[in-house]
Parts: sequence; C-alpha cells; structure tokens
Amino acid sequence: MRILITWFIFASTITLFAQPKWQGKFEQLDQTLPTPNSYRTASGAPGPNYWQQRADYDIDVEINDDTQVLTGKETITYYNNAPEVLRFLWLQLDQNNLSNGNMTDKTETNRVRDSIPVKFFPLSSDTYGYDGGFKVTSVRDAASGKALPFVINYTMLRIDLPTPMKTGDKYSFIVEWNYNEKDRMKFSERGGYEYFPEDGNYLYTEAQWFPRMCVFDDYEGWQNKQFIGQGEYALVFGNYRVRITVPSDHIVGATGVLQNPKAVLTKEQLDRFEKAKKTFDQPVFIVTEEEVRKKEKERSKKKSTWDFAAENVRDFAFATSRKFIWDAMAVKVNDKTPLAQSLYPKEGNPLWAKESTMAIKNTLEVYSARTFDYPYPTAYSVHTANQGMEYPMICFNGGRPKPDGTFSQRTYEGMVGVIIHEVGHNFFPMIVNSDERQWSWMDEGLNSFLEREVKRERYPNVNISWGSPKGMAGYMRGDKNIMRPIMWQSDNIPGQDFGPNAYGKPAAALTLLRETVMGPELFDKAFKEYAQRWAFKHPKPADFFRTMEDASAVDLDWFWRGWFYTVDNVDVELDEVKWFRVRSEQKDMENKSVKAKQGDLAAKAKEKATDFSSGPQEITMINTEDRMYGEFKNKINDGDVRKKLADKNLYEITLKNKGGLVTPVIIEWTYKDDTKELEKIPAEIWRINENEVKKVFLKEKEVTNIVIDPDGATADTNLSDNVFPKKPTENKFDQLKKN
Repeated sequence: MRILITWFIFASTITLFAQPKWQGKFEQLDQTLPTPNSYRTASGAPGPNYWQQRADYDIDVEINDDTQVLTGKETITYYNNAPEVLRFLWLQLDQNNLSNGNMTDKTETNRVRDSIPVKFFPLSSDTYGYDGGFKVTSVRDAASGKALPFVINYTMLRIDLPTPMKTGDKYSFIVEWNYNEKDRMKFSERGGYEYFPEDGNYLYTEAQWFPRMCVFDDYEGWQNKQFIGQGEYALVFGNYRVRITVPSDHIVGATGVLQNPKAVLTKEQLDRFEKAKKTFDQPVFIVTEEEVRKKEKERSKKKSTWDFAAENVRDFAFATSRKFIWDAMAVKVNDKTPLAQSLYPKEGNPLWAKESTMAIKNTLEVYSARTFDYPYPTAYSVHTANQGMEYPMICFNGGRPKPDGTFSQRTYEGMVGVIIHEVGHNFFPMIVNSDERQWSWMDEGLNSFLEREVKRERYPNVNISWGSPKGMAGYMRGDKNIMRPIMWQSDNIPGQDFGPNAYGKPAAALTLLRETVMGPELFDKAFKEYAQRWAFKHPKPADFFRTMEDASAVDLDWFWRGWFYTVDNVDVELDEVKWFRVRSEQKDMENKSVKAKQGDLAAKAKEKATDFSSGPQEITMINTEDRMYGEFKNKINDGDVRKKLADKNLYEITLKNKGGLVTPVIIEWTYKDDTKELEKIPAEIWRINENEVKKVFLKEKEVTNIVIDPDGATADTNLSDNVFPKKPTENKFDQLKKN
C-alpha cells in the first residue's frame, strides 16, 4: 500500500507541475465574503441579533392637471432599532436627478457625431427648458413645529436632529415640497406624465415623488450613495397613509388598499368593484372603454381625494388619469385572495383588456409557488407608453398596439414579458428587500429568472431564449474589455452592458444552477428557503450564496466565483477521443506472455483520430502485482475484471477548458444502433486541473458520435469544437461562395 501511495503522489506531482497556470477556480469564497456575525450567520440566515429600521409615512399630495405640478406634505416617523445613537438622518431626493447641475449630467461622458437623431443626442434636462428637482419648502419638527437644519447634497438630504436618537427611540418630522412633473416621452425616466394630443388628456405615473428615508443597516451604516440614474433604490419598510387629490373624473391606482371607495366611485363602479373581488375566472370591468371615451371629452373641474393605506411596504407609487379603463379579478393563492387590477388607456386595447390582468394572475401564482404566498392585498399593472418600472403592489408597463389596434408577436411578447417582470418585482426587491443601488442582479437577475419560469409554465407560445444559458452565450463570448462581473456596483456597469450583466446573465446562471448543477428539486428548496428567510428583510449577496449552499448540501463556491466574480465564459473543447478494447489474452508483470505487433500501440498513441473509422486500439491488461495490493491482497480478482471488460468499448476523451469558466460537462453519446444517451459530469471534474482533463467511459455499444453540451445548456460559447467525429471547418472563401 505504501508503494502504491508513493507512486500516486509522484505521478500527481508531475501532472500538477505540467499543467498550465493554476487560477484557484475551486478555492472557497471564505476570504471574499463578509465574516459571519450575530446579525448575519454563516448559514446565510438572519442572526439572533438581526435588526432593521422602520419609517412610517402620512402624506397629502395633489396634482394640478393644468400645470402638471405635484405638491406634497408628509409626516415621517422614524424608528431607531440600531444598536447605536443617530445624530442625523438621510433622505433621498430622487427627482433631483433632473435638476439643473445634477450629478448625472456632470459625470456622463458623451460625444458629438454628425447625423445623429435628436432623441439620441446627449442632452441635459435643462435643454428642454425643464425646471426639475424637488423644491423643499419646509422641514420641521412634528411636535414643536420648529424648523430643522438640513442640507441638500445633490440627491441626498441630511437633517440634523435636535436630540440624538438612542436605540428604541422614534422621531417625527414634517417635510413640504413641490416639483414640476416631467414629460416621460422626452425623459427616459421612471415616472412622469404622458400627454395625448388627440384628446388633450394626461396620464400620470407617480414614482420617487416624495422625499424617502435612506436605509441604515448593519452592513454599511447609511446607504446614501447618490442616485445618478442606473442604480435604483435601497429603502426602509413601514406603514403608509396617503391621500391623493386629483380631478374627480380621474381613476387612481396606488400601493395599498383604497379606504374611501364610496367617496370616489359611482354606485355602479362600486358594485363592479365588489363583484371583481369575488370573481376568479376572468376580469370584471369596473370602468369600460365606452365610459372612458365619454370622460375624455367632458373633463370635470371638481376634485376628489383618494385615500390609500399600505402596511409593511418599502415604497409608495400611484397612477392617475381620466383615460383609465379599469378591470380586476381575484387570484387564489392558498388562503389569500389578492386582487389583480389593470389600468390602461383605450390606446392599449385590445391587447391590454385581453392579457394584462391574466398576466398578473399567472405571475402571482407561479412566484408564490416558488417563494412564499403573495402577502399583499392587491397588485396593479398600469399601461404607459414606454419601459417598465416596479413599486409595491403597482407597476408601470409598456406594450402598446398600433393606432388601428393591431399588434405584432413581438409587441405581444414584450407586453406579457414586462408585466410578468414588473409584477414579479413585488417579490424581489419589494419584499425580499435587497439594495438595488449596490447590486442590481439581486433583484433584476433573480426576477428575470422567475419571469422566464412563468413564461415556460404558462406561455408556451412565447420565446424564452433571453435569460437562458444558450441565449446568453453570444454575450458571454463578447469583448471582455467592456464587460464587468455580475458582482459590480450598479452605476459602474457600462450602459450597453447593463441589461445582460444585471438581468440576462444572472438569470442564465440560475437556470444553469437549477437545470444542470443542482437539479430542480434541490434548487427549488434552497431558493424558497432564501426567499422565506429574507422576506421583509435586507439581504446581501453573501446571504444568498450561503443560503443556497446551506439548504442544498451542494458546494457552489466555484460557481459563484466563476459566474459572479469574473467575466470568464464557458468554452469546452472536445480535443481528442480514443477508442480502446481490451485484448483477451493475459499478460504478466514481466511482459513475457503476450505478443503484440511491433510499434502498433506506440504508433496509434501518437495519432489524433478525427473519426472512428480506424477502429479501436487494442490494449493489454497485465496482472496486478501482489505488492500493489498491500492489505487488500486477494480482494481484487484480475480475471473477473478482465472478464467484465471483454468485448466492451473504452472511450478516453480529452476536454480542454478554453473559456476559463469551469462547468459541468454534458455528453451526448450516439450509438451504432442510432440510440442516444445523455451523461452529466459535475463541474468538480476540473478541480485538480482547471485547464485539461481526461476521462475514460465504458460502453456496451459502439459509439458513432459524441457531442458536448448538445442543447447549449451550459452556455458554451463555441459549439463547433464540441463534436466528434470532427466536422471540417469552412474557410471564409467557402462561406462567401454559399452566399
């Protein structure tokens, strides 16, 4: 036994020294991730001393439909649950991203080129003559009414407290403000208004419309990074009471539950609204298109105030217009029945009446099954002319038919996709409340993965290549000089790289993790564990990484390291295949009893076969010396082994890791009788040699074809070198002749 071990160590040492440079792809992430503590444990769960802050809001807001000015007054009650004293507070002023002299305009790089469309010219907000940003008119102590000292630093507002807040203290203060709403058709922003010149009406989607508390947590203290447009929001949970004053013929949808339906709805609307709460098979129209067309012309000059309440939410958004058609239906989620509601102008029909509310239903059902039962009482989908954006219980979504009502498959898929995606954001990050300003992938990537799962389960006619490993292979083979790892701060990701980096690549990674690395059962259990551990809390990347391993018993450090911390890509080459059969005759250790053709094996060993036409090489198996058995002497019978190998086919394959990203290996074997077999090898095959591995497979039948990753499931970026027998590569001249 000692001799065998010594020989093995010697052989292994030679192999290690001979291989290319080792890059630590299977090293553990222990030194990279934050040290576990009593707030966040090594298992990825919240610790026994985990804490988080809370902020409650009481708000009155009014929109002037003639001037498009929003005016608001809020009382914020802030609770200090941190184990330290606070002497000042930080609030976010996101609208200041469009104020004159904003940091976004100052730091954006651009250039001038000839014949550029105006839309794509690098314009600042003041180019349109738009006076944007919050006008903060008052910051006062709620009890005394005394003014509080404050300072504005671009999109951040600091309030100095009259008395330091100790652990367990709460403090209330009042902020008053106004700002000019922006035209969202000019500014590619998350809120604003759309004007419809055909009928002279407005549709408002109000987002980031009030000064909001920043997060203060155990991880980095105040999360007061400037808002410069791309990295979104870190927000605090709390309870909201919001009164929204608008023209009385407007319909309002908002975060939370309407508290005064009798005051703002007609008797007929109220009856329909109550009916919708009990209807599960199809949407009920509360406001019809015919009624909307009438309102567009009449335009009430009276005002109404819609009163909404929401509990345990991290934000509040609303939409209002007299153009809104309104339909709704109940959704069954175990013992809960949230109300799915859609608001859209007539310009969205017929597509929106048919698809929007059903898409909400499908999303809530599938996401709930994969994470936790949707806990909120409602979910809105609101139609806007462009893009999509999410808030608790409400989202704004694009996807508009042509003026004649027709629409393409692309428009249909885009509309369904954006609704699923934005409604899905209720789970990530509205409930599993990650820090979007720091890590976009923690909400966009996880959400894009589940969006694709909803489409896969409920929309068989919709393309789901985006966010799949195969669909992201083209991106991953791209220019590494402009790519950034997934683990990259949101605002520092190049704009053209943001979609693939924060959405597509993380979704592909999770799909690969579920379908190939872990398997659906283990992945689903671990993913659900993460969602339930961190619902209504503030998770960080390490909490996700650790939970996925803790709940599955799968070591994934190599996976996080490669997919999330590098820009490596999967490119496995099937470099060589050798076919062997064992000679039937026996050979002893002294090599006396077998006669082989001179130079036969030596010559064949030097050849690099391109197909199976030359047949198998014959190999001789010699008897094992007794001294090599050691304590296991007589427990292995060479004759039995040789008998089992008789007439079997041995295939030695050589794989090269050309892309740098270690990966599971999926092998498709095609046999002489045209049957196929799919074999999966874990990524740990690369753990000793990250660059090249050899492996022998024993097959009953003769193999005629071998393909690595036949379906593109591992995101291999070059499938042309994954096949044996080798296929001839066309030169450029041959390709040109075909064209």
